[in-house]
Amino acid sequence: MSFDLKQLAIECNVESPENFIVMCDRLELLLQSTNQHTNLTRICDHNDFIYKHVADSLLITKYFPALTTLSLEVADIGCGAGFPSLILAIAYPNLQITAIDSNQKKCAFVSATATELGLDNLHVVAGRARELNRQAQWQEKFAIITARAVAEASTIFRETKNMLASTGQFIFYKTPQQVEGDLPMLEKNSAKYNFSWATTEIYPLPEDVGRRQFIYSLNRSTQ
Repeated sequence: MSFDLKQLAIECNVESPENFIVMCDRLELLLQSTNQHTNLTRICDHNDFIYKHVADSLLITKYFPALTTLSLEVADIGCGAGFPSLILAIAYPNLQITAIDSNQKKCAFVSATATELGLDNLHVVAGRARELNRQAQWQEKFAIITARAVAEASTIFRETKNMLASTGQFIFYKTPQQVEGDLPMLEKNSAKYNFSWATTEIYPLPEDVGRRQFIYSLNRSTQ
C-alpha cells in the first residue's frame, strides 16, 4: 500500500487534512522554484519531499500530542528551509512558532513563504540562537524548543537553555545513531541544570526511507 499523507494528517490530529495537503503542495512549488537559484535543500524529489520533509516534520505530534491542541510558543532552532516550522504552522494554528536560523537566505525564504501561505502563527528570526539566549527578551519564552537535522543535542541545549520556560520541554528530532552518540554528552552537560532525558521508540519514515527517534527533556517540576 502506498503512503497516504491524508491518513497521516488525520492520525496526527490536523484540523483540516485536505487543506493541509493543498498547502503542502503550494509549499513544494515555492521550495522548488526558490531552490533553482538559492540552495535551500538537497531534497527536491516529490516523494522525498513528502516523506523526508512533510511526514518527518509532522510525526512529532504522534509522540507529543499536546502540540496539536494547546496554545504553545515553539522555537524551531536552525530552521533551515522551514522544516518542521512551516509544516507545524500549516497543520496547527494553535501554535505560535518562531523559526530561528543564522542563514539569511533561508530565513528570507521561510518568511516569504509564511506570508505567501498566510501563516500568521509563524515568525522568523535571522540570528544565532546562542546570542538570542543571552538577550532579556528571549528568557524563558518558549514552551517547546525543537531542532531537526542541525547540531548535537548538547550544543543546542547549551545555546538555548535560557530560552526555555521553567515548565518547558526540549524535543530533538534524531536518527537512532544520533541518539546513541548525543545522549551521553547531553545528560552529562545538563545534569547540573536539573534536566533529565528520555527517548521515544524508534520508528520508520514512510516507505522506510529512514528511521527516526526523539530525545526529549522530562518535566523538571515533577522530578
